[in-house]
Amino acid sequence: MELVRAAALTCYFEAARDVGLDPLPLLRKAGLTRSMIENPERMLPARSVMGLLEESAGASGCETFGLMMAERRKISDIGILSLLIVHQPTLRDAIGIVAEYRNRINSVLTLQMEEHEQVAFVREHIALSEPQVVRQVSDLALGVLYKMCRSIMVGDWRPQCVCFSYERPTSNRAIYDRLFDCPLQFGSDFDGIVIECTDLDRRLPMADAALAGHARELFRALIDPGHRGVREEVEQAIRLLMPSGRATIGEVAHSLDMNVRTLQRRLEEERATFSEILERMRMQQVAQHFLNRQLSLTDVAHLLGYAGLASFSAWYRGRFDKTPSEGRRELRGEQKHPR
Repeated sequence: MELVRAAALTCYFEAARDVGLDPLPLLRKAGLTRSMIENPERMLPARSVMGLLEESAGASGCETFGLMMAERRKISDIGILSLLIVHQPTLRDAIGIVAEYRNRINSVLTLQMEEHEQVAFVREHIALSEPQVVRQVSDLALGVLYKMCRSIMVGDWRPQCVCFSYERPTSNRAIYDRLFDCPLQFGSDFDGIVIECTDLDRRLPMADAALAGHARELFRALIDPGHRGVREEVEQAIRLLMPSGRATIGEVAHSLDMNVRTLQRRLEEERATFSEILERMRMQQVAQHFLNRQLSLTDVAHLLGYAGLASFSAWYRGRFDKTPSEGRRELRGEQKHPR
């Protein structure tokens, strides 16, 4: 089930008041109540939380609602896990902790790190079984990740840049400059942070192996990291390999250090098949890519692993009974609020 901790809504009421909203009717509309979000460790339906943030942004006319929440966050709002994060030896290890325990923080949020020469791309992705607008929760998660990195690094450290998949906003730019006090890149093919590889391995000022060990034991005693099955491993491998056209069962099996038959057997044990997972991953990502006005349909085809527009169009027509151009226009027409 797609779940997030109630802590994901930390600072929601403050942000709602600042933009003149009455939050209680919006909570009811999303199927939530105030008592449901009082315990930060309670798990809530991810779609309800995302719907609440999108509805709040639309009702207030504030397209930066998620960023307003992120601006108020502190690393301690992550909960007990923050103790483990701040005592890691390096930023690489700290990001790894977030990825390791993400099933107990936000089951639909994935972090992937790709290194190319001297630069690392920390990619954030919201993975849902069915497409849904996720602008606000994506902004919130990216803002929280950025503030976490800034708070545990030394002095005036900054990443190379922060990337957004949507186009440059025409209003409310001030909050971007306050929250992300570094270069910004809009219209990117991903949401995330670009960091110099040497920065990933710089020793953190609060690094303490003993305290990190105590924090891990405490966290495990209260909240275990959750089972990570082969299906999730396959999903992550597909996300990494799909833009290069290499998301085949052979390539994925190789990346997971298995042979194809072993991978198929492991997936069968979880009542899944590779083709079903690949299809679902494409359906998750196509709507997100369509909302990025900087991407042509050919770009979208390549990001989904197709060699050209013709093969992508055939898949899209077969799946949605319309052309990609029609689907893209309809999706943008559904956007009643500025995105």
